[in-house]
Amino acid sequence: MKHKVFSLINVIGLTIGLSASFVIGLMIFYDYTFDDFHKDGDRIYRVVTDFEAPEGEFHNPGVTLALKDAVVENSNFEAISEFYRERPLKVENRASNLEFKLPKFVIFADKDYFKIFDYKFVAGDANKTLSNPNEVILTKERATKYFPSINLSEVIGKTLVYNDSINASVTGVVENLDGRTDIVFQEFISHPTILQTRMRGNILGKNWNNTNSSSQLFVKLNTNADIPAIKSRFKDLAAEHADEDDIKYGEERIFQLQPLRDIHFNENYGVYDYTKGQASRSLLKNLALVALFLLLLGCINFINLNTAQASQRAKEIGIRKTLGSSRKQLINQFMGETFLLVIVSALLSLLLSKWLINVFSDFVPEDLSFELFKTPIVLVCIIVLLLLVAFLSGFYPAMVLSKFNTVSVLKNHLAVGEKKVKLRKFLTVFQFTIAQVFIIATLLVGKQINYLLNKDMGFKSEAVVTAFRPFGEDGLEKMQLLSEQLKSIPEINAISLGNYTPASFSTNTTTVRRFIDDKEIHGDMQLLHGDTNYLNLFEIELLAGRARRNDTVRELIINDAARKFYGFNSPEEAIGQTLLYEDDPLPIVGVMENFHQRSLKTEIKPMSLLGDFYRENWTYFTQAHLALNTSSGSLETAISKIENAYNSIYPGEELRLEFLDETIAKFYKSERKISTLLNWSTGLSILISCLGLLGLVIYTTNRRVKEIGVRKVLGASLLQINKLLSKEFLILVAIAFIVAAPIAYYGINNWLQDFAYKTSISFWVFLMSGCAMIFFALLVISAKTLQAANANPVNSLRSE
Repeated sequence: MKHKVFSLINVIGLTIGLSASFVIGLMIFYDYTFDDFHKDGDRIYRVVTDFEAPEGEFHNPGVTLALKDAVVENSNFEAISEFYRERPLKVENRASNLEFKLPKFVIFADKDYFKIFDYKFVAGDANKTLSNPNEVILTKERATKYFPSINLSEVIGKTLVYNDSINASVTGVVENLDGRTDIVFQEFISHPTILQTRMRGNILGKNWNNTNSSSQLFVKLNTNADIPAIKSRFKDLAAEHADEDDIKYGEERIFQLQPLRDIHFNENYGVYDYTKGQASRSLLKNLALVALFLLLLGCINFINLNTAQASQRAKEIGIRKTLGSSRKQLINQFMGETFLLVIVSALLSLLLSKWLINVFSDFVPEDLSFELFKTPIVLVCIIVLLLLVAFLSGFYPAMVLSKFNTVSVLKNHLAVGEKKVKLRKFLTVFQFTIAQVFIIATLLVGKQINYLLNKDMGFKSEAVVTAFRPFGEDGLEKMQLLSEQLKSIPEINAISLGNYTPASFSTNTTTVRRFIDDKEIHGDMQLLHGDTNYLNLFEIELLAGRARRNDTVRELIINDAARKFYGFNSPEEAIGQTLLYEDDPLPIVGVMENFHQRSLKTEIKPMSLLGDFYRENWTYFTQAHLALNTSSGSLETAISKIENAYNSIYPGEELRLEFLDETIAKFYKSERKISTLLNWSTGLSILISCLGLLGLVIYTTNRRVKEIGVRKVLGASLLQINKLLSKEFLILVAIAFIVAAPIAYYGINNWLQDFAYKTSISFWVFLMSGCAMIFFALLVISAKTLQAANANPVNSLRSE
């Protein structure tokens, strides 16, 4: 380790690349091993529903309740199971006086569920499962929670009471599934029991035209199953039971087989545990590319610096060859040195990985831990990666160094090959091209995110908070009482009862039609429900017409996008006209200004604001929207007063509050992740590239130290010498910019196509990024060249 600076640069570059590779590789392993442990897992599928219409494609993770009976005799299926997701309001162990509100991961499952998913029974008879009404099977975790003071074997036969009226006897206790899984259910109530719930009518009716996301169907295929035949049968069933309106309007329903392991990634259908979110194949792919590029940059540094040092190690090689070392021995020696540096870098990388897992917390799942490094397959992959990195980094320099001619080396007649110089230049350009692409991408992605977060959504979003009615509560009386109490709080400027805010993750859509003579205009209309103060609170302007007279009158206020869609030439023309809402003609009394209902990735859709005209049967007013007056006091004070009012109306219930500006920010969670990823990638790539450049500058200045001394003696200034030494490297950086600019433009332009509303790709971004890269390069180059230029020429020329 005579060349400590070069070795340090190599270790830093490889450590950064390996650290990123270890953590990102761990994340990829974590996500791609979900549900890989199931027996015959490759034959397990979820049946989902796609809808194709002129307006686009729509996806639903559920199926019609009628589908199972139509395919249960199909010989391609070894087992078929349906279950229904329904979250009870509460479950009670009355014998122990225990009550649990809103238990999660509860399903009504049929007896074939445990034929598809292989649970280990720790109590109860596995052959007699969920056949009869009022039976329930619990996981070990859930059984321990509900019956904390008795052994699991004693749980069998105990009674749980759901929603005050449904008694269920525990017939089995199973282990939680052993492995990472999206099949997260912990409570399995027998399917016939669902007839005792509010879903009785739907279950008995089994309407082919009703697709509910809570109605799930899983199948296990036979080993020789004919998948094309299954798809053909699904297609025939969809066509056979197609609704007349679907045929009329060119809409088609398609039943699809979704592989079990696709559930973890496919955002079209979602996962069962909404709190953990969904893995993204594209994000993992981008992370893998980042790791690859950072690792390549580290390897390039190694190759560049080791080949650049060739002349300094030439005499050592000549002497070793004179003493009898063969080329193979020299190659083994150099590869050994390389592998030693790689091992040092790997050990440092493992230490850094714990820290990096915290840094990448936005990307890393909560339950991903450092312990995964102990998994045998992960250890094998790390060893293979280290061997590959050592080979890529060390093989070419070893070949170059071992190839030196002994006589030429000892006579000091060693010339630097033109091919080697060209390779170093190419690798340097490649390094700075990657860094430059990252800089441009970072600036443009940041510009787009800033545009998204600061663009006017078309409504008031600051200091607006929504209080939700407790889950399971019915009726409007308590919400009205809550509204009256909230009006007395001085920190609240305005209150409106309704359902969703103008922009949210929830969607309520129905088909609305208009007839003009014999022509029919037909399309989906998004629905908002709010009281007469809704528009005022959110500061949404009316382009024409008026607000509704009261909350229950059957009148429509549509947005300007709906006005255009249904063929009205102006907002004024739409006033007084009618639209068919569920075949009921409703008059249009107002046209409101367009506002963005979702992220700016999507265009503004036709939307209408309605009241609560089904109040006799149920109410849509389940949320209280509050505009806060932040100038009259602290936010904490306002929230505290809201909680007190809420607890007086709903004692014992937890208040759920959502700020509208936070909801809007969540629209761009993925983009924020990309921005964070690019920020780190840019910083690390610049660091590795500049360290490599520093190493080459040190080598070049050391090689030209006598030339510098002669030029100083002949009167050259510091600036002239710095310009001479910097010019070669700055040309390489400039070439890298020329190569990187179109690559970055192409990539960012493709990324921006996902947005209906986007910022411009400005020229100044490219100019700024190019200047920034030249600045960093010049800083690194000048730090060494000025030191060399300031050196006393007497010292460098003394040996001449």
